[in-house]
Amino acid sequence: MTTEPARLNTDGLDKSKKHAEEGGLGETIKVILQALAIALVVRTFFFQPFNIPTGSLIPTLLVGDYLFVSKYTYGYSRHSFPFSPNLFSGRVLASEPKRGDIAVFKLPRDNSTDYIKRVIGLPGDKVQLIKGRLYINGQATERERAPDFLTKGAFGRDVATPAYFETLPGSPGQPPVRHMIIEREGDSGFLDNTDVFEVPPGNYFMMGDNRDNSTDSRVPASEGGVGPVPFENFVGRAEIIFFSVQEDEAAWQFWKWPWTVRWSRLFQPVR
Repeated sequence: MTTEPARLNTDGLDKSKKHAEEGGLGETIKVILQALAIALVVRTFFFQPFNIPTGSLIPTLLVGDYLFVSKYTYGYSRHSFPFSPNLFSGRVLASEPKRGDIAVFKLPRDNSTDYIKRVIGLPGDKVQLIKGRLYINGQATERERAPDFLTKGAFGRDVATPAYFETLPGSPGQPPVRHMIIEREGDSGFLDNTDVFEVPPGNYFMMGDNRDNSTDSRVPASEGGVGPVPFENFVGRAEIIFFSVQEDEAAWQFWKWPWTVRWSRLFQPVR
């Protein structure tokens, strides 16, 4: 009598393995979708990361700084959402910007480009520069000399640049705001003498701290500048620097971090 060798039935094992693989793939996709949804909610309603590509806010913010912007500070407009969908007009849960805030906004002339500047003029204010001195409602802001700030000059070389502590009058019910500015061309730069700008209702006058190297509200939108910025265009307020690398260095080159990261700037509040 011939006995056939016993054979292992692997059909059930194969099916179980297949179901396990499908279940594992499904769980992975589910986790990824949940993570993306959480990231989208955080980015839209709470904090959004930005990096600084230009030097218009030197010495406060440097090229290569990475910072978080709070989205809830000023409430929400259509520009709070990715791609600025035309869902509604105006703002909800609105809280008005304060003088001295550093804010990200959508450039009014295209409603898409992100800009970051300091709030200088509130609705109804009259703003003017005379020989480099800032006047708000006819009063010169306090300005005192600070040590020179080392920054890149017009030809890319490091130069010692005149720096000042400027004190802005506070918003109603708020204390004055003291911050640093630099004047690369002294008090005779192209935008150091202006006409009087009267800020329209519902708009804000924005300027960079690098006064001779900032395209801001001193330049009309019709001339390629910023002009007054509607409240609706505000995205959020700069809060904290979470990363910073030297200018012309790539943040993703982690093997260079010991030498390229500006360690002293990490986790510094933006003021």
